[in-house]
Amino acid sequence: MKVHILVIDDDEVACEFLQEALSREGYEVRYFTSAKAALASDLSRYDLLMSDIRMPGIDGLEFLKRVRDQWPELPVILMTAYGSLETTMNALRLGAWDYISKPFSPDAIREMVKKVLDVRELRQKRGGGGQKLREDHQFIGSSATMVDFYKQVARVADAEASVLIEGESGTGKELTARSLHQLSIRRDKPFVVVHCGAIPDTLLESELFGYEKGAFTGADHSHAGLIESAQDGTIFLDEITEMSTGLQAKLLRFMQDGEVRRLGGHTVRHVSLRVLAAANRNIDEEIKKGTFRSDLLYRFVVRLHIPPLREHKEDLPQLVESLLKKLGSSSVRISDEVMELFLAYDWPGNVRELQNVLQQTLLLSPFGLILPEYLPERFQRRKKTDIQGLTPLEEAEREQIRQCLQQVTWNQTRAAQSLGIDRKTLRTKIQRYGLIRGVDNHVS
Repeated sequence: MKVHILVIDDDEVACEFLQEALSREGYEVRYFTSAKAALASDLSRYDLLMSDIRMPGIDGLEFLKRVRDQWPELPVILMTAYGSLETTMNALRLGAWDYISKPFSPDAIREMVKKVLDVRELRQKRGGGGQKLREDHQFIGSSATMVDFYKQVARVADAEASVLIEGESGTGKELTARSLHQLSIRRDKPFVVVHCGAIPDTLLESELFGYEKGAFTGADHSHAGLIESAQDGTIFLDEITEMSTGLQAKLLRFMQDGEVRRLGGHTVRHVSLRVLAAANRNIDEEIKKGTFRSDLLYRFVVRLHIPPLREHKEDLPQLVESLLKKLGSSSVRISDEVMELFLAYDWPGNVRELQNVLQQTLLLSPFGLILPEYLPERFQRRKKTDIQGLTPLEEAEREQIRQCLQQVTWNQTRAAQSLGIDRKTLRTKIQRYGLIRGVDNHVS
């Protein structure tokens, strides 16, 4: 029996692309270019709906609400070229079965459709409901890499599972932890941050677990620890790899039993909370070295990895704009040359380094435009990008691609079709020629 899929997107080219990609898998695919037209039809005859989010009139989120009201078991995949954690959370909270960022490959969408249909079949056999997620915290970036990360955060947030957040320095581990807390059922309860690397190990134990009067010299009163103070909320242990293995063993016992015994005391106190932790070192390497306990690692149900900035450089213009606004300089612009240098740089300090560079440059630049000469020395030393070493033929191709992308408002599917190449080739050339949406950079 054929699977019937309905696509809703105001871009008819995108509809035809999806129709062709999914029809090859044997699905029966129909499309509408407006949500209003789709809602006027009998949607119960379809096995899966796929809708764009940004559409005139009824947008994708409103469409999803109406579908959930009338056909609560009908799976919906939402699509957007403007991904964010807020949009992802809203989509999943409203009952979307999945969410994908444009542009996407035919293989990626076919894989997602198969997965959703498999889950639908399993739910029909077993009887299962959808997941409910809650409010959002601020992240910047709409690349496919970041949207995948948003989906992980959204799915983990409302669970009670302990989470280990891994990522390089400056990627936003504490921001991720705060998001997980604010999206959880514990969001109205305490969120307690413990910077393990900033507290000497001898003090960290008493800070975490508390102490009774007379437990040690100077303990002239009883003191509740940070774990107790986070009762019913969330405790975030930043830089957990800085904790000694002895203290790790005590933390492990707490995570197993939910019981706290203050230093110098005999009373056992039961504490209910969620444990989040962050590590900027490689946990697996630390286990091999014997500085991190493998049994403690296994107490964390989920390991959440934050992608470094070098893996989603296409988010740089959006990040720069957001950080300039945060720094009170929203009217300041950066030159094309500066953006090219930013895109060529690997950002070992990630978003934190980007913010630091912008702060330093704003102090030095006398104009409302950031130029290369005001960047830190490490950018001044960088060789000019290979864009300036292009052959005349390459320059002509780069200009043709740039103009085509502008004409189709950076719809890579349409651009690839217009240029007569596949999307993978187009993306390779975009990276090769340093082209980026919103930056009208010409070859000098």
